Amino acid sequence: MTPDLPPLIRIERVTRVYRAGQQEVPALRGVDLEIPRGILAVLMGRSGSGKTTLLNLIGGLDQPDSGRVYFDGRPLAGMGDNELTLLRRKRIGFVFQSFALMPTYTAFENVEMLLRMNGLSRKDRTQRTRRCLYVVGLANWMGHRPAEMSGGQQQRLSIARAISTRPDLILADEPTGELDSGTTRQIAVLFRHLVEKEGVTILMTTHNPILVEYADKVYNLKDGQLVDA
Repeated sequence: MTPDLPPLIRIERVTRVYRAGQQEVPALRGVDLEIPRGILAVLMGRSGSGKTTLLNLIGGLDQPDSGRVYFDGRPLAGMGDNELTLLRRKRIGFVFQSFALMPTYTAFENVEMLLRMNGLSRKDRTQRTRRCLYVVGLANWMGHRPAEMSGGQQQRLSIARAISTRPDLILADEPTGELDSGTTRQIAVLFRHLVEKEGVTILMTTHNPILVEYADKVYNLKDGQLVDA
């Protein structure tokens, strides 16, 4: 944690309402939130509490109906589509419950792909890809495809891809939702390592109490509002 610096993420009075025909369904109701730099933060809440909606707003994948979302002091609302794309490509990593890997690519190719998109040289791509796979414990699996890997290994590969661009922030949406308790702890330990050794800020959504044990901060969402635990 770096208390002398302003928070990496600041959210001010954010609301988001989904519309289905004539019906309005509030997902977020005036959320205020700050995420300090260099921490592992957990966003708890039941299904439908607004966790994924909030993550999508922070990642610039959606826009609030009112309020503001700031990344590193800048409002996302002031960024154009190209700038938001670059932000997601270089400064924000994403980890999904479903892994979202390319099934026909090897582990090495799944990680290298994002670096190729960012224009790194072949030498730099190779070095960084090998480093990321080593960090997540997949150094011996570089030539394997996702179908040849366990669920935990696939999620580690997803994390390796997420950290490949040295992002400031990783947004992880239910990253252990399809994993057993033992593998969940392994992923939690890996997240702690990334925060402490790589300097990444991680915000993950979950309803799994195991992950809370490893968090620096826990935020609770209920019916679209932050509440005390």
